[in-house]
Amino acid sequence: MKTLVFGQRWKKGDSAFIELLMKKLIAVDAEIRLSEKLAQEAISPFRALDTIKNRQELEEFSPDVVITLGGDGTILSAADMIQDLEVPILGINLGRLGFLASIEQERLEQAIDLYLGGEFTISERAMIQLDSTPAVFRGKNHALNDFTILKRDNSSMIVLHTYVDGDFLNSYWADGLIVSTPTGSTGYNLSCGGPIIFPTSDNFILTPVAPHNLNVRPVVLSSDHVLTFKIEGRSENYLCTLDSRHTTITSEYELTIRKSPFKTRLIEVKGDSFMSTIRNKLNWGLDKRN
Repeated sequence: MKTLVFGQRWKKGDSAFIELLMKKLIAVDAEIRLSEKLAQEAISPFRALDTIKNRQELEEFSPDVVITLGGDGTILSAADMIQDLEVPILGINLGRLGFLASIEQERLEQAIDLYLGGEFTISERAMIQLDSTPAVFRGKNHALNDFTILKRDNSSMIVLHTYVDGDFLNSYWADGLIVSTPTGSTGYNLSCGGPIIFPTSDNFILTPVAPHNLNVRPVVLSSDHVLTFKIEGRSENYLCTLDSRHTTITSEYELTIRKSPFKTRLIEVKGDSFMSTIRNKLNWGLDKRN
């Protein structure tokens, strides 16, 4: 079994969990490689393992699984490298909240045993694609969570003229606008008052950031639509993001969002589900008085 262990850091406090994972993989004769950043901080003897630096090397290695060590941001970085290779990701949460990396440290051994025993399912998550003129992000124009346009240089709000399939929808007077996937609905979208959408839903969510007009609310629409945006404001520069990547744009940029032709594949071991994740992470049904 070819396995890429992907992470941003090898923290001392996480060493016991990472060593346990590595021993489990070695016990089944897995061919292991580390992401470059993780390898730089790995303890001996794991520092001697071969590394994967980019998508080309990942394609040449052709792993059966990518195991991420970190939080949701680590999964987003792995998905950015994987892109259309659609290698399944098993997320181990060594970070904080973690909606995507749902396997907590104390469940690591059990989760790995379930995965190695074939007791898991694959959750296919829709992604969004950004087409821009001029081009941005050097061709890495796909996102698992969200796309945003935000004000940057001053306190003045911006105006985002929004079109659906060429038809005018609304001019958002706001600090910005989020276009979220169902997966990203528990991210920035949720903190800005947007709805939680089940991962299997085939939708986009349009959520304004601090809108000036209080009657403006998030909008859910089919991901079969194509969204285009024109920016207006007093500033010369604006912030554009795709997941954890960001760049500066101007009002001259033409921005189009559509459904990506490929998906990110997340591994859910037996006993895990989206409902149990949001229920546990958001403490639904708990009463501190009891």
